[in-house]
Amino acid sequence: MFDYETMRLIWWALLGILLIGIAVMDGFDFGVAILLPFVARSDVERRIVINTVGPVWEGNQVWLILDGGAIFAAWPLLYATAFSGFYLAMFLVLAALILRPVAFKFRSKLDDVRWRATWDVAFFVAGLVPALIFGVAFGNVIVGVPFRFDDTLRMTYEGTLLGLLNPFALVCGLISVAMLTLHGANYLALKAEGPLVARGMRIGRMAALAAVALFIVAGIWVAYGIEGYSIAQPIPHDGPSNPLLKTVTKEAGAWPFMLPSSLDPSASLTVWDTSSSLLTLRIMLAATVIFLPMIMLYTAWVYNVLRGPINEAFVKDDRHSTVY
Repeated sequence: MFDYETMRLIWWALLGILLIGIAVMDGFDFGVAILLPFVARSDVERRIVINTVGPVWEGNQVWLILDGGAIFAAWPLLYATAFSGFYLAMFLVLAALILRPVAFKFRSKLDDVRWRATWDVAFFVAGLVPALIFGVAFGNVIVGVPFRFDDTLRMTYEGTLLGLLNPFALVCGLISVAMLTLHGANYLALKAEGPLVARGMRIGRMAALAAVALFIVAGIWVAYGIEGYSIAQPIPHDGPSNPLLKTVTKEAGAWPFMLPSSLDPSASLTVWDTSSSLLTLRIMLAATVIFLPMIMLYTAWVYNVLRGPINEAFVKDDRHSTVY
């Protein structure tokens, strides 16, 4: 069985995989919602756009729940600090995620232009807010979060919601919005037809250019405008004893930091001081090895069953009781 150092590295990698899972699986849901006001010109087209993600968004959200659960179990101190510091930002994300199913369910309740337009705006907001806030959160992880611990290891957070919306973090948020908009455009190209695809791909190309430009700006900003915590501050742990693992982790950007502190660098949370016990990590790994492939296989089966385009005939077919 893996030793404690290796288990921490495995869960560090698994956390990254789960974050990628959120971006890939739930990311196009957010992207499609962002695109809705810009690609759909009629009620039928708006219904087509909404129904491209209607059958799958709920399952895709499982990845978000998985990631939250994994952080809670494998990195409890990281979970407590991040969710406390980002409390209001997380509240905005949760409010948007709650708004999304409400928009799905209530939009079709009345055949009224203003009623449906209101819920279309709600659907757009439910896609834009999480995409922006998740990017802002990653931006703050790069610049550092204003927290410290006292002698009793009680965490004190000295930031505000507006403080999290600093210029660099907003650039990262816009990168996230642009990338997920492109992701949504690509998904529409697979699931829609005709003018919707053409409009979506046109906006997708603009989003791709914006993402590249903003990414370059952020890279230059990091290189010349931000005092990198992984360079400026001494690493609080020597790292793994295995020479191969030392080489791999040495090249891993912000290693070994998971949540740096902008107030007290010595309080920064690292891979070595935030993980659960060895037994907990082993139990969690066993559960992941069993259940994660099952989730992936089931997801693949669902997408295979739901393959094919969503078009005008589909949304007007009364036999489909789940059409929004």
